[in-house]
Amino acid sequence: MSAEMISIGALGVMFVVATLLPINIGILAFIGAFVVGTASLGLTEDEIFEGFPVSLFVTIVGVTYLFSVAQRNGTIDLLVRVGIRLVRGKAALVPWVLFGVAAVLTAFGTFTPAAVALLVPVGMNFAYRYGISQLMIGMMVISGAHAGAFSPIAVSGALVLGMVGNTPLAVSPLALFLASFGFNVLLSVLTFLLLRRRTPEASAESVGEDVESAAEPNVTWRQGLTLVALAALVVGALVFHLEIGFLALVAGAVLALVDMKNQSKAVEGISWSTILLVAGMVTYVEILEKAGTIETISHGAAGMGAPLFVALLLCLVVAVVSAFASSTAILTAIIPIAVPLLLASHLSAVGLVAALAISTTIVDTSPFSTNGALVLSNARGVDREKFYKQIIGYTAGIVGIGPVLAWSFLVVPASL
Repeated sequence: MSAEMISIGALGVMFVVATLLPINIGILAFIGAFVVGTASLGLTEDEIFEGFPVSLFVTIVGVTYLFSVAQRNGTIDLLVRVGIRLVRGKAALVPWVLFGVAAVLTAFGTFTPAAVALLVPVGMNFAYRYGISQLMIGMMVISGAHAGAFSPIAVSGALVLGMVGNTPLAVSPLALFLASFGFNVLLSVLTFLLLRRRTPEASAESVGEDVESAAEPNVTWRQGLTLVALAALVVGALVFHLEIGFLALVAGAVLALVDMKNQSKAVEGISWSTILLVAGMVTYVEILEKAGTIETISHGAAGMGAPLFVALLLCLVVAVVSAFASSTAILTAIIPIAVPLLLASHLSAVGLVAALAISTTIVDTSPFSTNGALVLSNARGVDREKFYKQIIGYTAGIVGIGPVLAWSFLVVPASL
């Protein structure tokens, strides 16, 4: 059996095992990199770990550490309270406030499931109390989290830009961010219009009184310093092009030093599972490249015919697979496959990369994903089985329509 077949077969086994069993696919990827690299390719340990993403490792550690500090000193809760308070009695605005807060959190480096975990309980409780569709609230929180997920200082954005940055392709960070943000806004508008529902008993006055009384913000000096640090991170990264990971580590360390009581707990908040997943998958992708698997698959895709058709097929495939598997892992695997197709065709690099990123993440509404599971588990006063079927139906619609829309809006116009 050829090295290409062995490496792709091992990757398939990883996804199946990680989907069926509660094991981080990053662990399997490291094991696979060692086994395939040594047994099939005859690589040394140093050669195997050439693909370890050092820069991305520092970025994820830094931004998740800073977020952990901000969460523990109450800054994240402050942002949520201020956002909810802005509705001023208009319950219909609550989904959009939660969408906006989720986008801000992920754009500043919060990992998407963490932002969803923070906001879904708030949104679902509010929806239950005032008769708003809990399905709508949950899905809009997830869309909001994905809307900000591809900013240059976000985990997913740094992952995609880092992988593309090692190729001859040029992908604008701003264009990638705006494409994802705009698409998720459109998706949320459609969700809001289709699922909006309120019971007549919920008056705007009662909602407003409850929100105003319960959400009065009180900013401490530590929270103010945290907001300044977040602003400095954005300026330093986007204006002065400084290393995001190191900036976040510096900001997090300074904030931890002024709050020594929670310093050790902040370290515990680093997203180690995400780091393990990303590092393992990127390392294994390097093994795929050394085995020639990426080149073989890419040439096979290019040989199927029109590049536009291949691009649509890729978007559909990643959407279906990501509904059952880790979207981060899927992104890590699909970007290298798309690069040769882009280099050999007239397709827009930023258009296809953005379409793949969107197609991979918007299906995280699935109850088999962390985000969808959080929505299902936080639903209140509903028939659990019926609500589960509603989420499945919503996700099925996203899988069927989302990739086609992303392809139509982002890939087709730039390729004509």
